[in-house]
Amino acid sequence: MNKTEIIEVVSSKAEVTKAEASRIVNATFDAITEGLENDGKVVLVGFGTFEVRSRTARTGRNPRTGEAIKIEASRVPAFKPGKDM
Repeated sequence: MNKTEIIEVVSSKAEVTKAEASRIVNATFDAITEGLENDGKVVLVGFGTFEVRSRTARTGRNPRTGEAIKIEASRVPAFKPGKDM
């Protein structure tokens, strides 16, 4: 399911126009993104938890050449489903 399909489902279930559903879905995604940026964690009881995880710097391999490359440390978003899911 992609974003357009989510908007269509929200539109039909909430009985709102697709434009309103689009604003709702975009606002929800913005709120989750903002929560991750500020607190590093967004908990939706019964659905799951979005969080920011840290990856340490490591050495990887270029799959084409086999050459060793440095992969820098980074922070990445992650999702852990809740029990009800």
